[in-house]
Parts: sequence; C-alpha cells; structure tokens
Amino acid sequence: MARIAGVDLPRNKRGVIALTYIYGIGLSRSADILDELDIDKNIKVNEWNDENVKAISVYIQNEFKVEGELRSEVQTNIKRLMDIACYRGLRHRRGLPLRGQRTQTNARTRKGKKKTVANKKKATK
Repeated sequence: MARIAGVDLPRNKRGVIALTYIYGIGLSRSADILDELDIDKNIKVNEWNDENVKAISVYIQNEFKVEGELRSEVQTNIKRLMDIACYRGLRHRRGLPLRGQRTQTNARTRKGKKKTVANKKKATK
C-alpha cells in the first residue's frame, strides 16, 4: 500500500490520478511530479515499487505544502481576513459567497438549507 503525506493512495488507479487524493495536489501538479521523477503516469499504484513511493514522498515533502500544513495555512488566511474585517472577511463571517456571485436566487451551498420566513398579515379595513 502506498502511503504518502499521511494519505493512503488507491491501489487500482493510475499514478497521476492517485496523487490527486492528497490535499494540495491536483492533476497538473501530480503529472509534473511524476515527470520530474521519471515515473510513468499510466502505471497503477500497485505496480509502483518501494523506491518510487519513497522518491515521490520525499519530493512532495520537500517541494510542496500539502495536507495539514496547507489546511492550517488556508484557515489562518481566512481568519486574518475576518479579523481585519475586509469585505471578503465579512462574507466569510456571514456565510455568503465571496466572489461576486448572485445571492437572491442561488448560493444555496454557501447559505445552507432554505429558511422560510412567514408573510405579514394584511391589515383589514
């Protein structure tokens, strides 16, 4: 089993896809890593030998911030925005979209489940 940066990589997937299971490594970065280390992208993880796994692990550890370190940095950046009360920080506080998306009809993912508000009763004459 290949365990890199604290993540168990799926055995039956191609190497270039399996590396994307690590937080902070996407498809292009995983392809670059395998190119740099001269490992075939199409070989599945269960066909990697121990030397390949070790080389990938060392390369990722030395070159990139991944997993816990990256997650904590992202959270620190968000907390900083909230502390200085900039526009993006206020949007984070309120749980609304930050990047200019419309919120009247969409944004259910950020806003959460719909909260129905009762209408006011009409006054009778």
